[in-house]
Order: sequence, then C-alpha cells, then structure tokens
Amino acid sequence: MKWQRIISLTTLAISLFTLVLVLRKPAPVAAPPASPAATAANVQSFQEKVSQIDQPRPAGESAPEIRINNAELGAALAQAAGAIPAAAAPNATPASPAGSNTAARPTTQPSGGPLEFPGAVPNVKDYQVSMDGDMVRGQFLTEIAGKDVYLTLAGHLGSKDGYATFDATEVKIGDLSVPASLVNEALQKKLFEQRDQLKLPENVKDIRVEDGQLVLVPK
Repeated sequence: MKWQRIISLTTLAISLFTLVLVLRKPAPVAAPPASPAATAANVQSFQEKVSQIDQPRPAGESAPEIRINNAELGAALAQAAGAIPAAAAPNATPASPAGSNTAARPTTQPSGGPLEFPGAVPNVKDYQVSMDGDMVRGQFLTEIAGKDVYLTLAGHLGSKDGYATFDATEVKIGDLSVPASLVNEALQKKLFEQRDQLKLPENVKDIRVEDGQLVLVPK
C-alpha cells in the first residue's frame, strides 16, 4: 500500500541520516596542539604542581589544593602517550593525577598505531581531554565494525571512598547525541569492573573539576 511505502522510505531516510551523523567527525573538544616549547613548559609545570603533593608541611598546616589547567593536563597526557619527542619533554615521568599509571596511559603512541587501554574501550586510535567549568570532556577515536567512529563523553569527575568517579551527562557517537541515561548504567558497570585502576593515590583524598581546572586535594 502507498502509506506503507511512505513509511518504508521515511524509515530508510532516518536510518541513513543517523548513519551519516554517527560517521561524521564532531568538533574537537580540545585546543589544537601547542608548540613543542610550550608543550614542554606545560609538562614541566604539571610535574612541579604534582610534586607539591609530597612536599613536607609543618604540623597542623593543611595542604593547598593543586590546580592543573587544560594546557598542563593535555601536555602531560601527550607525554604519557609518547607523543612528545624525547628531546622536547622533561626527563621526569609525570605522575598520574588519579589512579594507577596503567589506567592513565595507553600502551602505544597515537602516531605509532592504535592505543590500547587495558579493559576499557578497545582499539582507541586517538583521544582528547578538556575541562570546562565543572565538566570534563573526552573524545575518543575508535573502530566499530571496521569504521572509524568518534565517541565523546562529558560529565562530572569526582571521588568516593578513595576512588575516582565519573558521571556522564553528555554522550555523542560521531555527531549524533545519545541520551546519557541510556549509556550511564553500562558505563558505571564498566567503571566498577576497572575499580582498582581508579583508586586515588595514597596522598590524594579528593579529585574534581572546577573552573575549568583539575583540582587535586592532598591529604
């Protein structure tokens, strides 16, 4: 019947439109890479800030919060991924701001092949992380059914009982927005499975994003 044909064509059009959105590259969540000199300076700044956590303090004096901005975090992640040439990067290896080094670092460089995050999203080829207000955003390029697809997650970073937490509020596959409620349950289950990797360092009691910065609260 004619109306059935119309419904079929409409369904096909919606399916094709959805496929286009899923495969489309979304707007990047982070700023373009800085110059090698600026990146090295940001890595050095990150390391100096993180090292403050272990500095001795007079008895009764509370430890100041450590605040890390987007440029410093991005440079540290790039160094951890091996994306910064050895000549440009400081000699020290940056400490992971939350959890173990295994959870924070991919095992291969972005330019040298797929990134492998143990127990997490497989075959991640590239990623970006940025902070805005009290939100953190991550954008990951992965492979689904032989096609490169971008997954973008945004939400609130926090901690509970000594472990980092993440509650997604925005989810996009390609350029297609997906209700976070459809993803959060599966995401929380996956995070629980990786709970050991989300354990905060012994000298950090809280972690959050505030005013576009990563805030580490020492014990």
